Amino acid sequence: MIRNTVARQLDHDPRFTWRGEAVTRVENLSDIVFALALGMLVSSAQRPQTFTDLTEHLMTIAPVAAGFALLFSIWNAHFTYFRRYGVADGMIIFLNCVLLLLVLFLAYPLRFIFDALFGVIVGQMTGNWTGLERAGIGFRESGIIMGYFTAGYAMVYVVISLMYSHALARADVLNLTESERKMTLQSIWMFRCMIVVAVIVGILSTFTPLYSMSGMLMMLLWPIGMILRWVFRVPVLDGDESADQKSETIPDGA
Repeated sequence: MIRNTVARQLDHDPRFTWRGEAVTRVENLSDIVFALALGMLVSSAQRPQTFTDLTEHLMTIAPVAAGFALLFSIWNAHFTYFRRYGVADGMIIFLNCVLLLLVLFLAYPLRFIFDALFGVIVGQMTGNWTGLERAGIGFRESGIIMGYFTAGYAMVYVVISLMYSHALARADVLNLTESERKMTLQSIWMFRCMIVVAVIVGILSTFTPLYSMSGMLMMLLWPIGMILRWVFRVPVLDGDESADQKSETIPDGA
């Protein structure tokens, strides 16, 4: 009783009961990979040698924060999956391995990608293109860089959506309530919309004069998320069955 109450309070959404309470070796390995990716993001910058270098280094907080937020959002979706469903069968292990490979592959150039995109924004606002000129990046190159980013972004969320779809396919085995099924379906559709928007942005940035400015379309994900929450709206508290009843029918580590 107490454990279920605490789990509901600690979960991202108290309407969803945790089924994966024990941290698995798959999650431990995944956390190590995410930590390495974050380290690659931060440590990719050179140590400042002069005051000018220090100033330029401090100005990189925006692209570093953007990369950190991206990696954290991926980690959060991964964390939420294992806490809510606790499924770690052969399919999930395979998808998890693919996800970790994509995270590492994406993390290495992530700092350069966001530095370049941030440089375009600063150049548009201030007219100072020194950083981009030194890196040999123009409008065309910035669009291609955005295309690289959206391709990796889309592939990551294809894998995550497959993981959530796999859990939904096992809804009866996991004894998911009606509200929990709706919330899972909402997550899947949100991931799918993220994939579609990323693909559209990648096409526009690579093949049209919009170049990297097409990345502003990623802001559409905010209203899309609000619409999906309305479409798959669930009650504040799940009245399908109590937490105590579910704890009796679902063994730990299901």
